[in-house]
Amino acid sequence: MTTPSTSSTTRPPESLSSAFCGLNFDSPIVLLSGCVGFGEEYTRVEGFSNHHVGAIALKGTTLEPRLGNVPHRVAETPMGMLNAIGLQNPGVHHVVNNILPTLDFGETRFLANVCGSTIEDYAEVCRVFDDSPIDGLEINISCPNVKEGGVAFGNNPDMSARVVEACRKVTSKPIITKLSPNQTDIQENARRCIEAGTDALAVINTVMGMAIDTASRKPIIGNIQGGLSGPAIKPIALLKVHQVYQVTKAHNIPIIGQGGITTVNDALEFLIAGASSIGIGTSLFYDPLVCEKINQGVHHYLTEHKFKSLSGMTGTLELPATSNAPNQTEYIKD
Repeated sequence: MTTPSTSSTTRPPESLSSAFCGLNFDSPIVLLSGCVGFGEEYTRVEGFSNHHVGAIALKGTTLEPRLGNVPHRVAETPMGMLNAIGLQNPGVHHVVNNILPTLDFGETRFLANVCGSTIEDYAEVCRVFDDSPIDGLEINISCPNVKEGGVAFGNNPDMSARVVEACRKVTSKPIITKLSPNQTDIQENARRCIEAGTDALAVINTVMGMAIDTASRKPIIGNIQGGLSGPAIKPIALLKVHQVYQVTKAHNIPIIGQGGITTVNDALEFLIAGASSIGIGTSLFYDPLVCEKINQGVHHYLTEHKFKSLSGMTGTLELPATSNAPNQTEYIKD
């Protein structure tokens, strides 16, 4: 049984603070949507404090209440976890009227996670949140578009851009667009979202997968498929952050790098690849105190390598010089 936190409310080291879309983040860590409920999941864990993170992304919120998917909704996999919660939530009006007033905005920044089945849904949820104390809006474009036969908005650059454009028209709050890895060209999607008015990008959302119960020969997840998170997807996420950074760096668009971060070294890799902040999610389930460990580790790295600020380390990946070696595909073919 957990008890009320006795952790110190001391802020992370000053070296970890940064400006993110006009918001002050005391730490590069963002707690990811779906992993901390509406900001209260870990507040009673001894040693945990919201002061240790830069921001918390609240549970995905839709226009109307949703019951979510049939069980099972979660399944453990080797080095990861599948989930298909189905966006269970009480609806945006309940969140704004009943949940946001209970949050302590003096502890950290809070980001709404906006979901919808149509472009109009996204815009209306953003409009409602715009008239609230929420600090920013994370747009979850991995939701299925009911008008297009269930195709996810985030898998098509045109639809992604249309969602961002509609949201931009109804809010002055920072917009963070959460990019899906389940698409052909994530760089093109990033470009289109930037052109449509997003202020930042979150890279990446979960990778689609499934698991089978061999005894019954049935899918373990009631929804058949679910989103894979955890260390298993880290190499995929890291590559996507590096690719998207090639697009964002010219526009000064920050990236929240996320996907399988469990250690200090994981966090450092994402920052070096181009992330301005890093998202922590699945690792919280088995180490609720991982955030403070990562804060201290990143601070030590900055000091040891003489970086004056967190931003000074972002995107410092040193790529090898271009060689005259034959194309690897052609070599294999020969």
